[in-house]
Formats: sequence, C-alpha cells, structure tokens
Amino acid sequence: MIQLFKDVNVDWLGKRRIFITISVALMLAGFISAIVRQAVPGGTDAFNLGVDFKGGTVITVKFKQRPSAETIREALNRAGIRDAVIQPVIDKQDEVLIKLPQMGSADDAPEQAQAQVDVGRARVAEALKTLGPEAGPEIVGTEAVGPVAGRALRNQAVAVTLLALAGILIYIAMRFEWTYGAAAVLAVFHDVLVTLGFFSIFQWEISLTVIAALLTLVGFSVNDTIVIFDRIRENLRLHRRESLYKITNDSINQTLSRTVITSGLVLLSVLALVLFGGEVLRGFSLALFIGIIVGTYSSIAVASPIMVWWQQRLETRKSAARDEAKARPAAAAARQTKNA
Repeated sequence: MIQLFKDVNVDWLGKRRIFITISVALMLAGFISAIVRQAVPGGTDAFNLGVDFKGGTVITVKFKQRPSAETIREALNRAGIRDAVIQPVIDKQDEVLIKLPQMGSADDAPEQAQAQVDVGRARVAEALKTLGPEAGPEIVGTEAVGPVAGRALRNQAVAVTLLALAGILIYIAMRFEWTYGAAAVLAVFHDVLVTLGFFSIFQWEISLTVIAALLTLVGFSVNDTIVIFDRIRENLRLHRRESLYKITNDSINQTLSRTVITSGLVLLSVLALVLFGGEVLRGFSLALFIGIIVGTYSSIAVASPIMVWWQQRLETRKSAARDEAKARPAAAAARQTKNA
C-alpha cells in the first residue's frame, strides 16, 4: 500500500473547536444567503432551480449538421435568450434539447402558459436561423414542464436523499453501533447543506444532474467515514486499555494516506469536468467538486468528533448507572443498621 505520510501524529480531535467553527460558518453563510434572497422583495429565489424543478419549456431541435452546444448557446444569447440549458440527445446524434425557464407565473392560466410556450418556441426558431442553412435546424417537438410537475420532482429528490440517509444509518448501525451511524449521517447532512449553501450563494443552477451529484457525494462521504470507523474498531480490539480519544486520533492518522490518495485522484477527475465539461455538466461537476472536498473534511473533522463525544457521554452515563447500582445495596444496609 502506498504511504504518502509516515508516522503522522496530529491531534485532530484537539482541533475540533476550530473545525466546528468552520463548519458552522459555512452552513450559516448558505442559510443566510437562502433566507435573504427569499425575503428581499423583488430578489431572486433561495436557489436557482432549473427547468426540471421550476417548470418551463423543453424544445427538441433536429439538425442536419449539429453545431456544438456553445455555438447554439451563443446564437440564443445574441437573440436575448438567457439561462437556456442546451443538452445533446445521447442516442440521437442530430438532436438537441433546449430548455427554457418558465417566463410567466406559476399561477398563470393554461392559455397564458401556452402563449409563453409558443413565444419561447418562436424566439428559439428565429435564433437558430442565424446558424445558417448548413446546420439545418428544425424544431420537432415542444413540451411544457408545469410547476406542479416540477414540485413533484423536487419532493421526490428530497425523499430519495432522505431514504438514502436512512439506509446509511441502518447499515452502519448494524455493522458498528448506532452512534457511529448517527455521526456518519450528521456528517453527510453537513456535506449536503454546505454544498447547497454554495449553490445558493453563487446562484448556480440546480437540476436533476445536481441531485445525482449530491447522491454520489452521500455515498463517497460515507465510504470515507466507514474506512476511518473500521480502523477505529480494529484498534479498539488491539489496544483495549487506551482511550477512545487516542485511538480515534491514531486511526485518522493511519488512514490519512488512503484518504488523500483516494480523494485526490477523484478530485483531479472532477476538476477536469469543471474545466472542460462544458455548460451541460457545470452543475454536476461543481456539486461533486465542492462535495468531495467537504466530504473528505467532514469524515475527519465532523463524523469522528461527534462519534467520540457521543460515545463518551454514553460511557459516562453507563458508569454513573453502575455506581448508582453498587451504592444502592450499601445504602439499604446502612438504613437497616440504623433502624436496628
């Protein structure tokens, strides 16, 4: 096994107050951003939801020679069509999906909504004509995504994430102890909230691909946490007389090389997606990029300290209960002697 770091002896748990301050500051920044954006009259929403969640128009365009997504986006921008999502159809090399955000209100009548769809279709058709006859654009389909469907997708995304967290809690509780599982789930909550906070602050678009990235982040973060917890369990068997505090620090130091190598290689791959993946993968790659950094950090700085704190509290309660149980017979005997 490759070892980047040898004989590491860092007191990670001793720096837990610093880590907690950093985590709280990041989560508060995202929370304040969401609250302020939602509360300011005429401001933007807390999150920049895409067509999948907010509703809008999906236009399917067929080309004789399909231009690049950036070329199509430039043509739309010249026509004043902003915030459009261009998504090539994978199984049809000559087709592209152009997603336009909802231009009207969610309470618009069906006639008004249809008018918005027709206007969007006409504007896209005019913009694509500037690509020239060699591109040969032809609109072959238009579909309206209503706000009701968008809300349903949003609710399903939240439900899927919560179910994943519940499954993680059950699995880790069965493999280790429930305190380990609770610490891992709290760390994952931390990762998701911090990542969403960045999306709120910078108003990056949240689409179904971002939800896929968040679920990927959940699995990645938990896997990294389990590696540390597994080493803690091994060291608890080997060093029964040492404190949980010291064993946890030693376990983090022993797995540090593995953590850095695994996370570093994944981070380099995701960085390539951020830089060269284009607009279609922008949200997905940014969510993974931030999530991997935060997830690696939380395995060391969030999950482990929470687990140690919780276990120590339980041990303190068990010790107090044992002392109380031992004291009861002695107290009863003393009362009997006094009465006699």
